[in-house]
Amino acid sequence: MLITIIQLILAVLLIAAILLQQRGTGLSGAFGGEGSVYSTRRGIEKILFTSTIVIAVLFFGTSVGRLLF
Repeated sequence: MLITIIQLILAVLLIAAILLQQRGTGLSGAFGGEGSVYSTRRGIEKILFTSTIVIAVLFFGTSVGRLLF
């Protein structure tokens, strides 16, 4: 029961983190408008990017743990 609640919280956090990353891209990236410019992640973008990866790994771990136990 506890692992289900943890997995639900991680799922909501993962959705929020992905949506916050996609908010700043705009439609020009979908049509190839930003393909020629290389930009590095700085500040809050970098923190959001790494936290998304960490949350995804934790979500995957809880999913495998729920499957095994």
